[in-house]
Amino acid sequence: MSNKNAVPTEWEKTTAKRTVRLGFWTAAWVLTMALATFGPMFIWNGNNTLTTMGIVVNMLIGFGMIVANKNHLESLDELHQKVHLEAMAMALGVAVVVGLAYSNLDVSNVISQDAEISHLVLLIGITYYATVWLGLRRYR
Repeated sequence: MSNKNAVPTEWEKTTAKRTVRLGFWTAAWVLTMALATFGPMFIWNGNNTLTTMGIVVNMLIGFGMIVANKNHLESLDELHQKVHLEAMAMALGVAVVVGLAYSNLDVSNVISQDAEISHLVLLIGITYYATVWLGLRRYR
């Protein structure tokens, strides 16, 4: 049983700090993605300069998010690193196999709609989340 009055260890402090930092970078990336996506339609009426600037800012913040994610993963213990590595492997595999099959269905006109990257992003996220959840359950 855990002691709620226990003083956090240095490792717990580092993990918490890096988790918050990852949350900040992820939120900033999502917000700049929304701005880059919807800004041309609703804010600056398709101005290519502002659109390009929005996309570049989104990419730069995205790279910051990648570094924050790497740092967060490095702060985890070995078990959590293993769970996340397995989830990343599963998400990558599903993305490649299903993504290419989805693209082939679109290119060969088997499906009537265009293959959208947003569908693949959702699949990756769901796969990653489900695999982390299952991995944590398996090792508890």
